[in-house]
Amino acid sequence: MKIAVLGSGKVGGTLGAKWARAGHEIKFGVRDPEEKRRRADPELASFNILYLTVAEAIRDADVILFAVPTSEVAGIIATHGSQLDYKILIDATNDFRADQMSKVKELVAAAPSAKVFRAFNSLGWENFEQPLFDGVPADLFYCGPKKGDASVTMQALIEEIGLRPIQIGDLDQVAIVDSIVRLWFSLAVDLGLGRHLAFKTLGI
Repeated sequence: MKIAVLGSGKVGGTLGAKWARAGHEIKFGVRDPEEKRRRADPELASFNILYLTVAEAIRDADVILFAVPTSEVAGIIATHGSQLDYKILIDATNDFRADQMSKVKELVAAAPSAKVFRAFNSLGWENFEQPLFDGVPADLFYCGPKKGDASVTMQALIEEIGLRPIQIGDLDQVAIVDSIVRLWFSLAVDLGLGRHLAFKTLGI
């Protein structure tokens, strides 16, 4: 599968590297592709990873992960909105200063035929890198289309990271997913419990 990862920081970089190891073709969309190529992890050189401009990365992508700062999302939508349609779009951004933390509404408006998911925003990147706790995978809560090929693909992408997918519902449950990251932040940062902290649903 061709996956465009917009942003190569801790979240995007960790997810992209894991998906590359799982056999996907990863294209990072970044501001300065040449600089990123020079600084790329040599251990990933044998995997199918490219560093390109945003336009180049999303051109032929099946899936597009938004892992850029929230301040950059509007510009990407304005410039490349038509290229987002008919693809699987994953919003992993968090705008803690806004009433609505996600950019889901903007993505749906720009690409009405895309399959939009809210995922990978409710845990720290440390849990993507090390998803197991005594051999038990942490849960990843997400929402988006519940039926069809896109739903199957989304579940597989989460499992390839090593997490257990827990779909809360369709996009009408974005606020619930976003409440989880607020809880995570309160526990991990405000209470000082550490960023390698995750959740597990019991009884299902």
